[in-house]
Amino acid sequence: MGSRENPVDLAERVLLDERRLAATGIDLADLSVIADAVTTPYQAAVQAGVTAGDLVVVNGVGGVGGYAAQIASAFGGVVVAVDVNDDKLAAVAGQGAALTLNAKEKTPRDLKAAIAAFAKERGLRQSEWIIFECSGTRAGQETAFSLINHGATLAVVGFTMDKVEIRLSNLMAYHARAIGNWGCAPDLYPDALELIINGRVKVTQLVEKHPLADINHVFEAVHAGQLKRRAVLVPTP
Repeated sequence: MGSRENPVDLAERVLLDERRLAATGIDLADLSVIADAVTTPYQAAVQAGVTAGDLVVVNGVGGVGGYAAQIASAFGGVVVAVDVNDDKLAAVAGQGAALTLNAKEKTPRDLKAAIAAFAKERGLRQSEWIIFECSGTRAGQETAFSLINHGATLAVVGFTMDKVEIRLSNLMAYHARAIGNWGCAPDLYPDALELIINGRVKVTQLVEKHPLADINHVFEAVHAGQLKRRAVLVPTP
């Protein structure tokens, strides 16, 4: 999944050393999430310029945000995971997130204050936070925007057709920026794969496999928000 404007980004194949990939022992079905769930937040992290010591907030740690947290941590960021589902937060607590916060239990103002307190405790900046919006929901996008501070970067990764209500002038007032990306450019795939090969990003813990015959039930579960991990449909004989 690359840019719709650049035909080269829609390449179907990327060269890699299959022997090194095979040596990881990761099932092909698990690796299928690389094509979107891993590489989309990877490009977002590259665009946002995540480096060592950055405070990174990942809002929505499901099938995409869980990988965003791992990637940001692998880049050297100190990650705060935000979600409304305790099970999803528990899943990333040992996979890149240094702090987990349930957004249902706090107002946006309290959420921002809790993150600021954590940053102070860790000796991190109180400005220039990098915020990944991965929930793909109206409420999530509004929450992510409310966390902007001076010099912040908001990376919009999740997608929703819903309209959001925000004060866009906050970007001006805080000298902040908002960016997004559609998928990932193929030339970034080798570096993203390297994170998986060397074990810095783990894919299997955030994947749940289902027989292709169960596709309707899986779609219903997705729409109902019942899945805790990224669903992969596997063809059966």
